[in-house]
Amino acid sequence: MSKKAKIQLIIFLVIYTVVGLLNAKLMTAPPSEALKNIANRWIVQFGPKDAWYYRINPMTVIMSVAVVAIIIAFAKSVHKEFKLIPNRKQAFAESLMDFLYEIVESSVPNEKYARTVFKISMTLFLYIAVSNLIGGFIPGVSVDVSIAENGTRAVKFVLFNDTWFPPTGDLNTNLTYAVMVFIISQYFAIKTKGVKGWLKGFLEPVAFMLPMNIVGELAKPLSHAMRLFGNITGGGILVLVISYLVKYMFLPPFLWAYFGIFSGLIQAFVFSTLAIAYMSSQIEG
Repeated sequence: MSKKAKIQLIIFLVIYTVVGLLNAKLMTAPPSEALKNIANRWIVQFGPKDAWYYRINPMTVIMSVAVVAIIIAFAKSVHKEFKLIPNRKQAFAESLMDFLYEIVESSVPNEKYARTVFKISMTLFLYIAVSNLIGGFIPGVSVDVSIAENGTRAVKFVLFNDTWFPPTGDLNTNLTYAVMVFIISQYFAIKTKGVKGWLKGFLEPVAFMLPMNIVGELAKPLSHAMRLFGNITGGGILVLVISYLVKYMFLPPFLWAYFGIFSGLIQAFVFSTLAIAYMSSQIEG
């Protein structure tokens, strides 16, 4: 470790210890009171009161824009410094894309579809990975929402009490991408097999399996979305609860490192590889 890195580490540990001691003194409310709004979301209704499809979570929209901006900024920086002999940033981007493309190539031998499947799966991986990293281990602005008896929501912004809200912590985001993968998969199936061949696939291996095959196909996007949502939301709640119990001292960085970096990247990889598997099964099946 270089001298500069050691100094930065010491400064971080000093600041972290001071903040932890302040938290231990100031955070006196019991967990049941402090974390009672943990499951509430900031919801804005911009249409008829009872119409669920007119509701949005502003934090999902704001953080999604931030994630896309980060990805675009990184891509521009790589493109700007693009060289025949790559620097670290370019080498990282190329190795990441090569790794995923090899998985796509082994699953979809047909080059006509392999590039399209790669673009879709790579986009999903980058978006989910950055979302999980931001929401996993980077402290930021969180929203504390309390709901009154009449249903009105009081929104309060809290600084550095939690990590940034990850868009993947909203089931609507995950379900949108899962349904998108499902529709693209069915499109590929129709394009490669024809409408008759696609419909015939629901009757295999025997005709009376039709209901089970339909249920199985419809269950794919649901399980695809719920797997990611459950892991990200469950991990975030677990980290927040344990962090509060220990007053954000010592243990949280390890939890953030696991759920934010390791588990977050694993879930992004799982989601994208499942997308590849669903699309390739319709192309080659």
